[in-house]
Order: sequence, then structure tokens, then C-alpha cells
Amino acid sequence: MSKWKKSSEALVEKFQNCMDVFEELEPRKMFGYPCRFLNGNMLTGLHEENWVLRLAEEDREEIQKLGAKPFEPMGRKMREYVLLPAEILGDETQLKAWIKRSIAFVDALPPK
Repeated sequence: MSKWKKSSEALVEKFQNCMDVFEELEPRKMFGYPCRFLNGNMLTGLHEENWVLRLAEEDREEIQKLGAKPFEPMGRKMREYVLLPAEILGDETQLKAWIKRSIAFVDALPPK
């Protein structure tokens, strides 16, 4: 198994700054990457140079039309997660809107 690369400082800073407004989310690390959880369920995080977001099926279908890709670490697809495209990462309004959709989806899941 190859080692994963660390996320760039710029991406980590962008993630932290964006997440600061979502106070209901719990900061944690997964595999050394910053993430956010809600009710014990992972919602979003970084992986290498990617921003990963958990979404409902209909939202995943919509965001994939905008360029999002499935999240497939180690070649295994994590079915509820996508890699956010650069266009969304570059637009803070869109990014926060997608995070709010993720919060709505994850908040409806059973707590862990």
C-alpha cells in the first residue's frame, strides 16, 4: 500500500476557514486528514489534495454533473462520498451551499 500524500497547507487552511462557520460539526482526523462529523457520522474531510463530501443520492447525481467524482480510496468506492470539483471549491457560496446539503443528509442518519 502506498503512502497517502499530505494535503497542502492552502487546502487545509481553506477547509478550516470554511468549517469554522459550521459550529455544530465536530472536528476530528481520519488517516491524519482534517474532517468534520455530525452525530458521530463523517460529513466531510480532506484526502490528499481532495475535498470529500457526503451527500444523498440525488445530490450526488446533481453534483457529478458539475464535475464531482466518486471518492475511491484504495480503489474502493465509498458510495455516499464525492470529490468536490475545482469550480465548487473556488466559489465559497456554492461550497457552503453543498456543505449545508451534506449537513441535512447526515443529520437525518442514525447517530453513532
